[in-house]
Amino acid sequence: MTAVTQRQPAPRPVTALSADEARRMALRAQGLLGAPDRRAGVRGTLRRLGAVQLDTISVLARSHELVPYARLGAVGRSAVESAYWSASPEADAPARPHSFEYWSHAACILPIEEWPHFAFRRRARRAKGHRWHVMKDSARSCAAVLDRLKADGPLTTSQLGGGRNGGEWWDWSETKIAVEWLLDTGDVVCTERRGWKRIYDLAERAVPDPLLHDDLDDTACIRRLVAQAGAAMGVATRADLADYHRLKGEQVDAVIEDTGLVPVTVEGWAKPAWADPEALAAAPRGRHRTTLLSPFDSLIWDRPRTERIFGFTHRLEAYVPKPQRIHGYFAMPLLAGGKLVGRVDPAREGGTLVARQLSLQGSKAVRPMAEALREAAAWVGCDSVRVERCDDPRLAAALRAELTRTDETGPEEDTTA
Repeated sequence: MTAVTQRQPAPRPVTALSADEARRMALRAQGLLGAPDRRAGVRGTLRRLGAVQLDTISVLARSHELVPYARLGAVGRSAVESAYWSASPEADAPARPHSFEYWSHAACILPIEEWPHFAFRRRARRAKGHRWHVMKDSARSCAAVLDRLKADGPLTTSQLGGGRNGGEWWDWSETKIAVEWLLDTGDVVCTERRGWKRIYDLAERAVPDPLLHDDLDDTACIRRLVAQAGAAMGVATRADLADYHRLKGEQVDAVIEDTGLVPVTVEGWAKPAWADPEALAAAPRGRHRTTLLSPFDSLIWDRPRTERIFGFTHRLEAYVPKPQRIHGYFAMPLLAGGKLVGRVDPAREGGTLVARQLSLQGSKAVRPMAEALREAAAWVGCDSVRVERCDDPRLAAALRAELTRTDETGPEEDTTA
């Protein structure tokens, strides 16, 4: 168990940051300010972020594809999947996976190097004894799954015997409950998905030997994850640091002094903050990416932080009844010039990307939106863009005109610092 201490007074800040400095630090830390590291590619993006959230919704693409796209540009979708899930061969040793799937901010793709640091969560799951479902015969069901995987190699749920009893999606079969429990506790691991299906394997076979251990105590695990979250955000409050990997505030308090993060104040932030020392070492400068963001992108997945940094309120409305939606089913915020300046609910109809519903924060957002829509369309194999609805008819007309101009001249990249 992690030792819980009383919350200590915030340490004296080392420096004061303006709101603009904090915003730029956050963008650079997330790989959205400055030249993209194309050599490191998708795997480098994953290591930098520390976690890429998975979600079942697929509009332009699934969210885990949209995250590297937002940072690197039009990386082929098959190349994105291959970068996540393909193992690298090693001489005289099993191929080494680059990632695994586990519970972080939500269900996430994580760098394989982080396996030891989630030991605290695996221990907590074991101590609880179950998560959502309780097995009828835990020992027998788990043994059956482990025996199948040992004998037959990596398998999907359907290959193991099926995931459901025939009812609703949550009416899991005993086999499904068992394999998910083994995933929770670390006996089984998912280092690959095929066609969105998890491929389950024995952790002892899939995780590289140097990483296959739960030797780190809870404090060491949490200290690492808090430090990693701080580096991935650049500057963050206690709540931000806790939310990144879904830790508790008191867990952050117990380790924050030993993470290397530097206490700072940020203009307009009501709470104390901590900054990554590397983020403080040099002023963030470079090219701003103009792109559409998945609602599950780690830049904006924490809604209070998004509002604090960007003055932008965003809500995923996929699970809101259609008549009550304001911005649409899967509204994607537009990032341009280092700010969030609009949003669009996209869809595809054949070779056309359809902007079903769209809003812009003024005329300066028109050209960036046109460029972002055009680039996204090309990425998913569409050759045209159609704007259906916009909350401002004048801006809608300007956007349609700009889309025509963009067709003729090509996009312009924002180079403001």
